[in-house]
Amino acid sequence: MVETTVRIDGMMCGMCESHINDCIRNKFKVSKVSSSHKKGEAVIISDASLDEEQLRMVIGDTGYTVGDITEKPYEKKKGMFGWFK
Repeated sequence: MVETTVRIDGMMCGMCESHINDCIRNKFKVSKVSSSHKKGEAVIISDASLDEEQLRMVIGDTGYTVGDITEKPYEKKKGMFGWFK
């Protein structure tokens, strides 16, 4: 699993977040996507690395400006009960 963080400029509200999430879900096979206009980023969880150029194009086509894209291995966070294993 891979966690990709995309810096996005131009998101102003929850509708902007939904717009970004929908365009990513429609163009890529992802497990989870979450955007925040306050943080100015989208965090994407996927099985494999995403094509950075295509990701920039898909988000850019919606009218938002894409900044840095970073990728790291995804580590599922342990909940409160994860410590009992």
